[in-house]
Amino acid sequence: MSNSTSVQSVDRAIAILEILARDGASRVTDLATELDVHKSTAFRLLSALEQGGLVEQSGDRGRYRLGFGVVRLAGAATARLDLSGESRPVCLRLAEEIGETVSVAVPRNGDAVNITQVRGPAAISGHNWVGQRTPSHATSSGKVLLAFGALRPPAELERYTPNTITSADELGLEEIKERGWATAVEELEVGLNAVAAPIRGSDESVVAAVSASGPSYRLTQERLPEVGATLVAGANEISQRIGYYG
Repeated sequence: MSNSTSVQSVDRAIAILEILARDGASRVTDLATELDVHKSTAFRLLSALEQGGLVEQSGDRGRYRLGFGVVRLAGAATARLDLSGESRPVCLRLAEEIGETVSVAVPRNGDAVNITQVRGPAAISGHNWVGQRTPSHATSSGKVLLAFGALRPPAELERYTPNTITSADELGLEEIKERGWATAVEELEVGLNAVAAPIRGSDESVVAAVSASGPSYRLTQERLPEVGATLVAGANEISQRIGYYG
């Protein structure tokens, strides 16, 4: 199948979902007519969408409607948007209080991905991490997600600096879980330190991590326990704002 044909199929599949969202339910022949395709083409697209749980056959034989898979995807997207929006006021306060850049990261495809960030008040406050994937074993947020089971350790732990931990046994995940926060001391970049705490969702599982990062001469190792405690309190507040009541 050529790229153009693949794109056309995706466009038609999206069109089917939009039609079903508009009409509630529709027959194969009606969908084929609206899409200006042969009935067999419409049926093939519906079959693929049905396998993915995005459409299902309604009680009225021959008619299709949106499936539960759409609800699942919408729920995931809504949860991500809620987390970003609800965490921002807390991050603003934490950045001012700690004096460093504060970020929220979520697990994605084995890495930690930052979805929101508030820069600290200092002139040197680091670069923009939003949308960037960062290695779990070399970041404080990633270690939190590893410790609480939101991520699994990668098969190979790549070295980024002389301080990068390259053995899963030496990450100290049990200690992080007991303590409630994690650190990264010049493990991703030389001269960059960070500390993070877990954010929990309504089902009590850890869904994200809030971190503070800054230059090692300012966010010193001596400060990390104090900042960790501040982030734990902030993480608890974010957790409550997104539905955790533990």
